[in-house]
Amino acid sequence: MENKVLNMLEEICGTDEVKNDRDINLFESGLLDSLGITELLIRIEEELGIEIAPTDVEREEIETPNKLIGYLNKRR
Repeated sequence: MENKVLNMLEEICGTDEVKNDRDINLFESGLLDSLGITELLIRIEEELGIEIAPTDVEREEIETPNKLIGYLNKRR
């Protein structure tokens, strides 16, 4: 699952920086915005079968690739 998430982030953010620095803040660095979050949540549901409503998650819970992966592991 970890590689799928990183590949999704790379495609949505448009850079492999998300793979090289898993503690990068996706929002502060400008790599992910509200449209990107929506796309990410849709792809997580389609590819991983984990449904997450935008109101179910706080930005702080998914602000880095590592935090996102940890959050998804808890939701499995």
